Amino acid sequence: MAIVEIEAKGIEVRIELLYGMIGELVVERDGRAVSMLHKAPWIGEPMPEDAAPHLGGLAGDFFCAPFGGASADDAPGHGWPANTTWTHLGTGRKDGETVARFRLDRKAMGADLVKELRLVDGHPFLYQRHIFTGGHAERMAVANHAMVSLPNGGRLSFSPKRWWETPQIPLEPDPARGRSALACPAKTTDPRHFPLAAGGEADITRYPFASRHEDFAIGVEAQGSRLGWTTVARGKEGDLFISLRNPAKLPMTMLWFSNGGRDYAPWSGRHLGCLGVEEGLNRAMLGDSLARIPHPLDAAGVQTGLTLDANGSVEVRHVIGSVPWGGDGEVASVSPSANGIEVRPASGEAVTIPCDLAFLQI
Repeated sequence: MAIVEIEAKGIEVRIELLYGMIGELVVERDGRAVSMLHKAPWIGEPMPEDAAPHLGGLAGDFFCAPFGGASADDAPGHGWPANTTWTHLGTGRKDGETVARFRLDRKAMGADLVKELRLVDGHPFLYQRHIFTGGHAERMAVANHAMVSLPNGGRLSFSPKRWWETPQIPLEPDPARGRSALACPAKTTDPRHFPLAAGGEADITRYPFASRHEDFAIGVEAQGSRLGWTTVARGKEGDLFISLRNPAKLPMTMLWFSNGGRDYAPWSGRHLGCLGVEEGLNRAMLGDSLARIPHPLDAAGVQTGLTLDANGSVEVRHVIGSVPWGGDGEVASVSPSANGIEVRPASGEAVTIPCDLAFLQI
């Protein structure tokens, strides 16, 4: 497998060209090395014939277009960006920054697609740009598909949301193949009180909230939000995953809870402790909203998909990173500061972390 490694002061990233996956992201900070991305246990094993190619190398973070079902592009699940090769166009180093560019080796929805990855000295973040030129798609589902490894559990915090909801159908509706725990479709304004299929409630801000399950939930950003953010704290490991986005462009935080809930190959009940933090746009997965006329996000003027420009370029920007972290992991707020972002825990003092928020066009 062809691998490209890029680095800046305090951060290293490994990109796998087979499916464009960010296989590893390591931050050196406060005398520690922090590495929080997940890797599937079956990598290197033969895959079932009907498995989407990307499952064979499932690791880290990858870009999906279309996200989810990709039949519109005659592609496997999550689209060609996640299921075919990329070419490294080159890496440059200038003024304390490293920038690497990659081109998808086939078109995505008729568009040429370039991946640009940027590292900045002293910043514990990977700045990602995916640039579509040309193409034909209206309200296409897209997402960055980061996966956090939580072998000992974790605490999730989010920028304010209008509401949370599940899809119309659970990820695993057939008990002969697997299990889902959350009610579908269901909706709540408080992720600490999410309806369960069996009755009662779950607190989805704590991982795990159930055992041996496969679930999906979407949070829709609150009106007027300036900075969209998700944090995942690992108490035993003492670190914090941070995901940042422009909520005007990517208003949905999609959470994939994969914790032993699939019994068929290659999952075979062994895909444990994985949390997908998938920031993007996905109209089709909004179960309750799809059943309403008019669609509540259409009525509110909230974008639910990416429309390509046949005669121009459209891009998706996203930032992920990680830092050492203490306390119980609950984060009260992440806000812009003069030098980057200020992360304020629910208890304790705020921490300023260097970050280029201008990258997100906020």
